[in-house]
Amino acid sequence: MPTFSLPETVFSFGGDEFIYAEITRDMKVESNLKALAVTKELRDRNIPGISDVVSSNASYLVRYNPEVISGKDLVDYLKEIDYTKSDPANLGISVRMLEIPVWYDDPVTRECTNRFIDRHPDPSLSNLEFCMKMNGFSDKEAFIEHHSSIPYLITMLGFMPGTAWQFPLGLKEQEMIQAPKYKSPRTDTPERSVGVGGAFTVIYPVRGSGSYQLIGRSAVPVYDSSQKLADLQDTSFLARLGDLWKYRPVNESEYMRIRKEIKDGTYRFNKKDIELSPLEYVNKGKKYIQELMEDIQ
Repeated sequence: MPTFSLPETVFSFGGDEFIYAEITRDMKVESNLKALAVTKELRDRNIPGISDVVSSNASYLVRYNPEVISGKDLVDYLKEIDYTKSDPANLGISVRMLEIPVWYDDPVTRECTNRFIDRHPDPSLSNLEFCMKMNGFSDKEAFIEHHSSIPYLITMLGFMPGTAWQFPLGLKEQEMIQAPKYKSPRTDTPERSVGVGGAFTVIYPVRGSGSYQLIGRSAVPVYDSSQKLADLQDTSFLARLGDLWKYRPVNESEYMRIRKEIKDGTYRFNKKDIELSPLEYVNKGKKYIQELMEDIQ
């Protein structure tokens, strides 16, 4: 059975209070899962002097109090933990897979892209048409099917509270839908807009600026300050690092029905708990992804 190994993590200091750990320079799923495993272990150990731990796409950042623990001692401690998480067998994590219903090529995001067409790399095309062209699609339904056929791993949180960077699973690099950002950011983006930038997909949690290519709109919120929905009663934010989001195309009628259930507070997310194994992912590829998506496709 094939296996894989990760290169040695590179540690560097950022001033007197930060240590930056770079696992790999490029985005790799196994690098992200290692970052998640290491940062979880750091939080569980509750090491005196560490005030914050942040996981990123292929790295993590630790903030510490140098009056409580020296940087040199902390780096030695981090290396020990990092080494234990370099074994693929120790990288498995318990996560959720959630279904996200999306109205692709909806009128709200189309109107938004028209307002900022002068900032776009190709003003002659809509954002979705631009993404189709950049990825060799001539048929809109084929593009939508490709984008929604696989789950996306939440690799990083940031930009705006509730924004989750999602990386496609089970695809080779040349199979991933990718697109450049706007030449100059929009000053307005509707909440729940689904955007593509590079190989990542995001859902804008609230209305605001943005530069990703807009291809649709989520029917469900990823941020809800009212916490009215049963699945968001413990937190206002839907995204959790390591979770998988699976997009499901819906038409206008179903989109409106879901929006009514959201307003009434009766909507429940289609989700399931899974054990995510990077070793299985590398060894079995798409077959493993298909197994994970059973009962939620």
